[in-house]
Amino acid sequence: MKRIAIRRLALTALTAATLSVVLTGCFPILAGGVAGGALVATDRRTSGAQLEDEGIELRAASRIRTNVGDRVHVNVASYNRQVLLTGEVPNEQDKQLVEQIVTRVENVTGVVNELAISGNSTLAQRSSDALVTGRVKANLLDARDLFSNAFKVVTERGTTYLMGRVTQREADRATALVRSTPGVQRVVRMFEIISEDELARMLPTPAKPQPATANKP
Repeated sequence: MKRIAIRRLALTALTAATLSVVLTGCFPILAGGVAGGALVATDRRTSGAQLEDEGIELRAASRIRTNVGDRVHVNVASYNRQVLLTGEVPNEQDKQLVEQIVTRVENVTGVVNELAISGNSTLAQRSSDALVTGRVKANLLDARDLFSNAFKVVTERGTTYLMGRVTQREADRATALVRSTPGVQRVVRMFEIISEDELARMLPTPAKPQPATANKP
């Protein structure tokens, strides 16, 4: 019962945070989290890469807004300097223009352009995607065999994108879990696969118990 309560609280917090972003702008910055310090400690990126990803998202969103305006709806998500673009643009020219803008942002090493050529999504559609993302994050958090902070989750028009530095075992387990999440229509994986040995080196070493000392009379 306690674990179910924790999962519900996590789902509520994640959904509220994501919906807040959806309702306050067209360029959500999909990174970090509520407990930023805790996430930095468990994130598999270096602290420098995390800061660069935040900077990439901010600069890319600002440049898109300056050069293209509100005729597009673009979400920018960066993980380990690899950028995912989702959302809608009115034509192929704008799709390529947005990609070129983001490619020129400092520290970007690659861009995956998943922009759809269509009208901008409605607030209801974006809210639905935010709810799906919240469910996915809660399910990852609830999985005992996964480190939820190793994954970055983006949902656009029912498609859920997974980013992160994970082992093949973690990638397959997370994919199966996400596919079974209500509201997920399709899963796209953008993982950087690491070995189990690499993962073991990332995990903190358990502290050795100190020998008990006898009390002197």
